[in-house]
Amino acid sequence: MTIKRLFPSFVLLFLLNATAACAQEVTLVYDETVPQEAYAARKLGEALEEQGYELGSDRSGYDHLISLSVHEERLGSEAFAIVPEDRVTSVYGGDHRGLIYGALALAETLRNGTPLTAVESTEQSPNLAFRGIKYNLPWETYRPSSALDQHYETARDLDYWESFLDMMVANRFNAISLWNLHPFTFMIQPKNFPEASPWSDKEFAQWQRLYREIFRMAKERGLDTYLVHWSIFVSREFAEAHSVAEQNFYPHYYVEGDTSEIVRRYLRESVTQVLEEYPNLDGFGISHGEGMAGMTPLERQKWMDDVLIAGMLDADRPVKLIHRVPFSSGTGSEPGVSKSVEVVTRDAMEKLEDRFDGPIWVEMKFNWSHAHSTPELVKVHGGKLGDTYFKPTPKNYKVTWQARNEDFFALRWGVPDFIRQHIALNGAADYVGGYFVGSETYIPALDYFTAVDEPVDWNWAFERQWLFYQLWGRLLYDPETPDSVFQAAFNRRYGAKGDNLLNAYSLASSTQLRLASLYDSRWDFTLYSEGFLALQGDYTRYISVDHLIDHPTMDPDYVSVADFVETMHEGGSFGVDRITPPILAEQLERDNREALRLVEGIDTEGNASLMYEVADVKTWAHLGLHLAEKLKGAVALHRYRLYGDEEQQQVAIRHLQQALAHWDQVVEITRPIYRDMPLTHYNHNFFEANDENLFHWALVRDEVAQDVDIARSAESESSDR
Repeated sequence: MTIKRLFPSFVLLFLLNATAACAQEVTLVYDETVPQEAYAARKLGEALEEQGYELGSDRSGYDHLISLSVHEERLGSEAFAIVPEDRVTSVYGGDHRGLIYGALALAETLRNGTPLTAVESTEQSPNLAFRGIKYNLPWETYRPSSALDQHYETARDLDYWESFLDMMVANRFNAISLWNLHPFTFMIQPKNFPEASPWSDKEFAQWQRLYREIFRMAKERGLDTYLVHWSIFVSREFAEAHSVAEQNFYPHYYVEGDTSEIVRRYLRESVTQVLEEYPNLDGFGISHGEGMAGMTPLERQKWMDDVLIAGMLDADRPVKLIHRVPFSSGTGSEPGVSKSVEVVTRDAMEKLEDRFDGPIWVEMKFNWSHAHSTPELVKVHGGKLGDTYFKPTPKNYKVTWQARNEDFFALRWGVPDFIRQHIALNGAADYVGGYFVGSETYIPALDYFTAVDEPVDWNWAFERQWLFYQLWGRLLYDPETPDSVFQAAFNRRYGAKGDNLLNAYSLASSTQLRLASLYDSRWDFTLYSEGFLALQGDYTRYISVDHLIDHPTMDPDYVSVADFVETMHEGGSFGVDRITPPILAEQLERDNREALRLVEGIDTEGNASLMYEVADVKTWAHLGLHLAEKLKGAVALHRYRLYGDEEQQQVAIRHLQQALAHWDQVVEITRPIYRDMPLTHYNHNFFEANDENLFHWALVRDEVAQDVDIARSAESESSDR
C-alpha cells in the first residue's frame, strides 16, 4: 500500500507489465555444453522469472525467444550487443565473457522495469583489458592480525565464493588474484617433498576442493584466476625438516632471502605442480620484495627467472603472468653494474617475449597504498616513478595500476566522478592495461561491522560495499557509464527513498578523498582515513591538530596548514589551482551540508539496510564537517603560536570545540549500529587496554578532545622571534 501511494503510475505500469509477462513464455537458446553460456542463461533466466515470465523450451510456439551466441566476426573481445527484432532478442558476445556481460546487461534492464518487448538495441566494449580484484586470503596472510584471522572460516565457505564471484562478473571485473605468503601446501602434496605438507589426507582434500571449486566457478563466469605470493617463503614443516629458510614462513614477512638449492627446487617444482593439478588456474604473480632481504636487484631478478618463472614455463600449458615492479627505487645494482632497478626489471620482462599467454601485467601501486586520494600519480611503492617502464612503449607487457584501499572498510563509499577522472588521467596511455582494486589490511568476507539485530539484505562484508565494487568494475569496463545506472541500483533496492543516495554518497564520501589528498601517506598503516588515524612514530593514533599542521600533503595542489599560514604572513599568495585550508574547509562544508540535506527526512523505519545507507552518509558528512572545523582551528592555532594575537587562540579553541561536536555526532550515529571492529592498522600499538586491535569512533573520542586542550595550553613563540 505504501509503494502504491508513493508511485501510483509506476505500480500501475509494473502490474500491467507483470500481467502481460505472466502470459508470456520465453525460450532461451544457447549451447548447454559450454559452461559460460549455461551460466549466462541461468542468470538471465532468474531475472526473467523474477519479472513474471515463464521459461520454456519450445522453439516454435514461444511468445519470445532469446538467443545467446558468440559472434567473433562482429564483436571484439569482451564486447557484447543486444539486438531485439520482433519476438526474437539476440544477445551476442565477442567471446564467452562478452556473452555473459550481454546476458547480465539484459537482466539488469528487465529488473529496472523495462518489458522484454521494449528492450532497445545496445552495444558495449571494454575500455581496459585488465579489471582485477586483489584478494588477500586469511591463511598465511601477509600481515598477521586479528582483523584478518577472523575471516578464516568465511573464506572457506563455497557459498561465500559463489556470491563474491557473482558480484565480480556482474560488475564486469574479469580477474581475481588470490594473495598469501605460501599457497602451495594448501593446494598440493609436493611430489618430491611430502614433508612440506602439514595436513592429514582429510584436511588436504578439503583444501584441494576449496581451490578447485573457486577456480571452476571463476572459469564458469569467464574470470581469470591468479595466485600471487611473496617470494622466498616455504612451509614451517619444510624449513624445519631441512634446517633452511629459518624465518621464511608465516607469520614472518620481511626476512632474508634463502637461495639454497633445496629451496629453489622445492619452489620451482611446486609452481609447476600447481599448474598441472589445477587446469582452471590461469596464472601466477611474482613479487620482488618480502622474503628477499639482503639480495641485490639483479640477484632477485635472476632468482625469479631461475625458479618461479622457470617453474611456470615447465608446465606444459599456457600461463598468464603478473609481474609486480620492485618496491625500491634508484640504482642499488651489483658492483660494476650501472643499471637501475627499473632497467633490470624491464630487460628481464622483455626477454620473456611471447613466453606467456597474453601480455604480462605489470602491477604498480598507485600512490603507494592509498589510491583513494588524488587521481594524480604522485608516487608508487618506494617513491616517485621514472619513465623507464613506459618509454619506449613496451611490446609484451602492460602496466596495471594497483588501486589499494587501506582507508575505509566500515563506511560505504561511492564517488563515481573520482573513478572516471582516475581512469581518464591514468588509463588512456597505450602502455596501460588496467587496474587492480583491493586491500592488504582488510578482507571483504565476514561481516564484523553490523551491530543491529534487524534483518539486512547482506550476508557478507563485500555486499555492504556493493556501490564501491559496482562503481569501480562498471567504470573500468566503460567510463562513460552514466550515473543513472548506479542510481537505478539504489532504486531497485529502496524505491523512491533511494532517489538522493547516489548524490549524497558522492558528496559525503569525498571527505575521505580530501583527507587522503591533504595528509601525505605511504605504506598501509600510515593512514586510515575512515577513522582519521595515521601512523605517528611507532603508534597509529588519531591525527591531532599538531600533526595536521605540520604534515605534508599528498596532492601537490593541496596546501598544508603550515605552508598556508607562513606564506600568507610573509605577503605571499597561492595560484587559483591550489587548494588552501580555507578553500578546502569551504568545500567540505558546502558538500557535506548538502549531503545531509539530501538524506534529511528519509524514512528508514522497518528497513535496516536503508538505515545503514543513510547513517553512513550522515557519518561521512559529520566527519567532513569535523575536518572543516579542524582546519579552521589549525590555521588559527598556528597563527597564534608563530605570531601572537591571543584572539587567534580563542578562535582555534572555538573551532576545535566545534570539530569535537561533529565527532560526537559521528559517535551518536555509529555507536548503536557498529561494533568495535578489529583494525590491522593497530598492529603496532600493543595497548593493553586494546589488545584485540579494536577500532570505533567512540574509542578515540578522548584523543579528539585533546585537540581542545592543545589549543588551550598553547603558547606563542612570537616573543622569541
